[in-house]
Amino acid sequence: MEQQWISVKENPPKDGQVVMTKIANPDRNEQTLKKSGNLWFYPDGSMYVYYTPTHWMELPTPPTQ
Repeated sequence: MEQQWISVKENPPKDGQVVMTKIANPDRNEQTLKKSGNLWFYPDGSMYVYYTPTHWMELPTPPTQ
């Protein structure tokens, strides 16, 4: 089952959670980021991006062996 994109405005992810993000209309800038307050950072926290994603989804969990 394919995951659905979630609106950041309606249901933002938890602070510090690394998620897949995108800007809708047109679909672009898909990348993993983590939210901290009103800012969105690269997963390693090295810097923030100069935009606010419109949608997010949880990253798939890797299969366990």
